[in-house]
Amino acid sequence: MRILLTGSRGYIGTVMGPFLVQAGHEVIGIDTDLYRRSTFGPWRESVQTVVKDLRALEAKDLRGFDAVVHLAALSNDPLGDLNPQLTYDINHLASVRLAALAKEAGVGRFVFASSCSNYGAAGDAPVNEESELNPVTAYGESKVRVERDVSKLADDRFSPTFLRCATAYGVSPRLRFDIVLNNLVAWAFTSGKVMLKSDGSPWRPIVHIEDISRAFLAVLSVPRERVHAQAFNIGKNDQNYRIRDIAQIVKETVPGCEIAFADDAGPDKRNYRADFSKVARLLPEFQPQWDARKGARQLHDAYRATGLVLADFEGPRYRRIDQIKQLMAAGNLGPDLRWLAEPAAA
Repeated sequence: MRILLTGSRGYIGTVMGPFLVQAGHEVIGIDTDLYRRSTFGPWRESVQTVVKDLRALEAKDLRGFDAVVHLAALSNDPLGDLNPQLTYDINHLASVRLAALAKEAGVGRFVFASSCSNYGAAGDAPVNEESELNPVTAYGESKVRVERDVSKLADDRFSPTFLRCATAYGVSPRLRFDIVLNNLVAWAFTSGKVMLKSDGSPWRPIVHIEDISRAFLAVLSVPRERVHAQAFNIGKNDQNYRIRDIAQIVKETVPGCEIAFADDAGPDKRNYRADFSKVARLLPEFQPQWDARKGARQLHDAYRATGLVLADFEGPRYRRIDQIKQLMAAGNLGPDLRWLAEPAAA
């Protein structure tokens, strides 16, 4: 297939792009490259990428593609809190517009990176694709709205699929430190403390970004009828953990660390266990390879190899909200997150 990959220079895209290429697909990336100064470790880009804002795409940019894999988004809650309307403008409205443009341009398949955060405050019982959606953040709500609106475009010529990914983890050239396993291993390695920001009781399903990439590959490899206009939870049933259990895995992985609670640690409204039976049943081509313990080891090895320090991942070098604020203060980014000027090198 000829695939347009949005968010190709993001946390997942920098890993998924090479996966798609290795599977024999021709891949063109689109990314506004907000985090161009935040590359983690050595990286040589293997996907041809056009630097362009998602909101600026036109139908002509989409002609000639067989599929769109849509990852691009403002992808964490602090960014969503910076300007919730901006999250809706980019994550919701620009995504629906992209799908409509893809359909207009004759693109047959549209695979959307949705999220298990759609379930939000779901309690302790496992939730499946038919369960009530109850997002508690602008990010989660934006994903729910995209699923709702893009599903209306589905017909014989245009086939969307919605992959509700569990909370991601794993090493990437555009590493995110705000997601649970990545964050806890970073705290443990740099400070000797597995720092919990909540009371540790909430459930969270987690999935490695390489396994997310495998899920997208699997969807693209099967006849469209099998995945047409459907949502799939992406992960494995045995990879639902309470946050305190993830902390214990990190404690057992990083030598000499201990579990600690932040001063403001309290209950987290986000609490959900996901049921992944549907993807296992209907998409057996998806064979995840990772678990939390293996992922914690990968992260620890990467942090050790790069000499990660606390100021890096808690400051503007890698902390996305701080990087954005720094670029805004310097006059590089406007309040709508469109580029005004090229930033100086990091």
